[in-house]
Amino acid sequence: MSKELNISSVDILQQIKLSCQIPNLVQAIANRKIVADAATKAGIKVELTELQKAADSLRLANNLLKAEDTWAWLAKHHLSVEEFELLAETNLLSAKLANHLFADKVEPFFYENQLNYVAAAIYEVVLDDEDLALELFYSLKEGEISFAEIARQYIQNPELRRAGGYRGVQTRSELKPEIAAAVFACNPPGAIMPIVTPKGVHLIWVEEIIQPQLNELMRVKVMSDLFADWLQQQISTWKINVDLESQSNSLLTNELLKQA
Repeated sequence: MSKELNISSVDILQQIKLSCQIPNLVQAIANRKIVADAATKAGIKVELTELQKAADSLRLANNLLKAEDTWAWLAKHHLSVEEFELLAETNLLSAKLANHLFADKVEPFFYENQLNYVAAAIYEVVLDDEDLALELFYSLKEGEISFAEIARQYIQNPELRRAGGYRGVQTRSELKPEIAAAVFACNPPGAIMPIVTPKGVHLIWVEEIIQPQLNELMRVKVMSDLFADWLQQQISTWKINVDLESQSNSLLTNELLKQA
């Protein structure tokens, strides 16, 4: 027989506090309020047909292909249909506001900051021993061993090991400065000299340097970056007051009333 465990809204709020998630949640709430305020001032509205498309996109993004999948997902996340629509509307409002603010700024910003969008496809093994890393580096240079063989021998994480240490396509800002400097100065394909960081000794194979193109995907990326910077600037101009005590008392009162 399965046991029953009751979790209240008071428990959830307490866990959020104990998990130190309040700052992230406060920022997310502030972002939503700032977007709503700015959209209203700009006269941006969400039409019913747009909202339906946004909801469909949200379902597709979460692989909710059937009605029962959607209901199960809503139950899992404790969302009502109205809250699901609010989520879709918030996403759409952010996209429309970003487009309103930055559609004509994407191209000049991209070309002024093109170096920031250069990317590299890299493989990586992080070792504890610098001498071993150097030995493996020179063996790679001499063709005595492949990077895939090194990955199989020295990567502990099963998924990363199966992928041969592939870390994906990363931009300069996604890498540590000392690693980025070496990666983007090399002539791929090939390994770069091992780099020591607090995490360990990084042995990296650079497969390809990818020059950025201003296609639709890149436009979305640049606009997202501009919008994120704008949001940060907006938040810095507001004094955010967080009142958890009154909310905690209200929640506690409701829980006590339920139990009475």
